Amino acid sequence: MDYLDPALFAIPLYVSALVVERRVVARRRVAGKDLVGHKSSDSWASLRMGFVSLATVGVLNLGVFALAEWLWQWRITDLGNTLLGWVVAMIGWDFAYYWLHRFEHESRFFWAAHVNHHSSRRYNLTTALRQPWLPILVLVVFPPLALLGVRPWMIMVAGGFNLIYQFWIHTEAVDRMPRWFEFVFNTPSHHRVHHGSNPQYLDRNHGGVLIVWDRMFGTFEPEVERVRYGLTKDNPPDRIWPIFSHEVVAIWRDVRQATSWSDRFGYTFRGPGWAPAAGSASGSGSGSGSEYSASGNDAVAAR
Repeated sequence: MDYLDPALFAIPLYVSALVVERRVVARRRVAGKDLVGHKSSDSWASLRMGFVSLATVGVLNLGVFALAEWLWQWRITDLGNTLLGWVVAMIGWDFAYYWLHRFEHESRFFWAAHVNHHSSRRYNLTTALRQPWLPILVLVVFPPLALLGVRPWMIMVAGGFNLIYQFWIHTEAVDRMPRWFEFVFNTPSHHRVHHGSNPQYLDRNHGGVLIVWDRMFGTFEPEVERVRYGLTKDNPPDRIWPIFSHEVVAIWRDVRQATSWSDRFGYTFRGPGWAPAAGSASGSGSGSGSEYSASGNDAVAAR
């Protein structure tokens, strides 16, 4: 490996922040704030998910780096280790992340890998560590930054900094940031919306560092109503295998029961919550979705 991942060096910061946040949230709840707080089994499940993701996502990152190095030979320029190079790396990664994240919510196949991050009824810094194990879209969206002249090792470091930023926004300990900051950057308030199962909050605020992408592309929603965290149906138990696999199992169940290839395709690749229309070849159109969730943008009622 020819680069150092800053996210790994931030682990002591993560641990310290977890301790401080727990105390802050506990004090705020005692003071009468309407916060969900922590639950030990939920937090441990999130931490275990995070430990496994270190290995699985680590392998995927090696693939991203290898593909970026391969694409580097066709770059249109070399931005070098300059300020411009870092700006393009950071903004380019964040722009690509917005579309990756949005697509993970809009296609059930990719939602199946991302859903575990939304599977907690709590919202705290341990939730940030409940990371997907197989976000395979990273192999598609990030390597092309090399074609713009961003050196492969800078692409990977930019991704590490992006991940570090997103850690702190998973908390109830922070209410609002200054208005100018809330307008430009992703914040705890904006990301609480993203983790909400309230109908108006579904599939909103996909940005990583910048919230301006959501404002530009019509997916922004402010935090107004009290956020209900987790999935729209029953959440999986606090065990890592059901958290990881429940949507995959649900897709297989729906595909197996479908009676046409178009419906099998729809159950797999269309939005979570999609079901065939009533009277179609597959029957009632009531699509079972996951036992625990059906979050997405095709059928709010089914989520």
